[in-house]
Amino acid sequence: MTNTDPVPMYDKDRRESPCPELRLETHPETPPETHPETPPETHPETSRPTQRADLLEAQLAALFDVSRILSRSLQLRETLRAVLQTLHGRDRLCLGMVSLLDEESGDLLISALHDDDAVPFEKVRYRRGEGVIGHILESNREWLLERVGDEPRFLDKLGMFNRDLPFIGVPIRIGEGPAAGVFAIQPPVRDEHLQQRARFAEMVANLIGQAVLLARSVEAERRALREERDALRRHLKSSHGFDSIIGHTQRMRVVFEQVRQVAKWNTTVLVRGESGTGKELIANAIHYNSPRAQSTFVKLNCAALPDNLLESELFGHEKGAFTGAVSQRKGRFEQADGGTLFLDEIGEISPAFQAKLLRVLQEGEFERVGGSRTIKVDVRVIAATNRNLEQEVKAGEFREDLYYRLNVMPIVMPALRERIEDVPELAQFLVAKIAKQQGRELSITDSALRVLMRYDWPGNVRELENCMERAAVMSECGIIDRDVIDLTGLDVGNLPEPRAAFGSTTGAGATDPAIDLSDPEIDERERVIAALEQAGWVQAKAARLLNMTPRQIA
Repeated sequence: MTNTDPVPMYDKDRRESPCPELRLETHPETPPETHPETPPETHPETSRPTQRADLLEAQLAALFDVSRILSRSLQLRETLRAVLQTLHGRDRLCLGMVSLLDEESGDLLISALHDDDAVPFEKVRYRRGEGVIGHILESNREWLLERVGDEPRFLDKLGMFNRDLPFIGVPIRIGEGPAAGVFAIQPPVRDEHLQQRARFAEMVANLIGQAVLLARSVEAERRALREERDALRRHLKSSHGFDSIIGHTQRMRVVFEQVRQVAKWNTTVLVRGESGTGKELIANAIHYNSPRAQSTFVKLNCAALPDNLLESELFGHEKGAFTGAVSQRKGRFEQADGGTLFLDEIGEISPAFQAKLLRVLQEGEFERVGGSRTIKVDVRVIAATNRNLEQEVKAGEFREDLYYRLNVMPIVMPALRERIEDVPELAQFLVAKIAKQQGRELSITDSALRVLMRYDWPGNVRELENCMERAAVMSECGIIDRDVIDLTGLDVGNLPEPRAAFGSTTGAGATDPAIDLSDPEIDERERVIAALEQAGWVQAKAARLLNMTPRQIA
């Protein structure tokens, strides 16, 4: 009796077969020279069920491998290639290709081959309806070919398919929508199990579709997070840039120039000045205009914590280091690794803790509380204080070596009374900020601004902000004038009545005649203020009214 099973359409020359090694397993009845122990010839009625059972078992094992690979990684291209390599390596497929739909162009782009290195495919694409592959995408249906060479519409753009072997192409579906791609395979033999192989290809395509959906969802979330991160960074940079710090006097221009210069480097900065002068704004401006702007900016008020808690906050602690330490915790230095750490009120720390802080500043390393492992970090430190550290060094209350370690680049913030010409612009900025918070329109008159300029502001900008907020609350109509300022309880002392109001009003209010700038009874400061009022607070224009230079006015 002769065996009637289909014979694979291979050339006698083994080198022309796409998968010559498969002949040994698929057709054991053909005795190869290299295998003396060949199984005896069996009847067709017995071999067909055996072959089908072997195929089903192999496909089940292959599905297990495919599912395991797809669950390992979210790198879609590498995962798809690993799936095809696994199928090909187990001799279950001779060739395999995954192509996915490009949503922008609408074309099919090849995403993975069983051997990416063998065939360049980056620029190969199929249009919708083009050839067999494009038709599968357009129709969203499978296409089986018993022999590739019998189908004139088959386009083998990669030159990788054997024209004497079958071809199976199935759509990759995501949900109930149209096809998102095509999964194409070429079995190693022509036999009666083509439908069974097609069902297997459809199952693999369904698994690939779920992996594509997951990868695209993750990528969409990542893209949204990147866009949100970039938007927040742009907002932070604009909010904490130089434009957000108001000041046009000579003292403030010096500060701005120092900030611009020091922001380029990793130099330790000590910001000094009275409370409420905006030291934290300067620290923000340095960080967000430095190369470390993409990294973390961490803040800590040293005066708010005792030494034992301050050490844990800065250096972190290990689990069980003290009562309540139920887990390991990173400190502010670790959190700021690669970024900037702002230590406010640095002059408030005790001499005992100063020694621990000095080591971190010098060596860039420390140990967590309760730990023994040395941790090394790259952190830029910006410190701030309103205390006279020089006097405390002389009194032995502040370590001299720590003082010199911190005072590498000192930046001194002037008090508001030393730049009183900035009060009108600051007040207008604060009124606009409060109006946005309260959701209504607010304005401030020139007469109110003149009163504000005659006050010394011992609480600096913070006191001015509180005054503007009180004035906004007391103003029912939304116009902050001199009478509203008086209601805020601002102690202006025995200030003389203003000789005139501004030449133009910022809000609604009556205008008074302008001050005579040539009046010899007006002192120099009042003459400058009056000129600024008449010039709408444009320094160049006010300088021309006084026959002075803008530098003299500043």
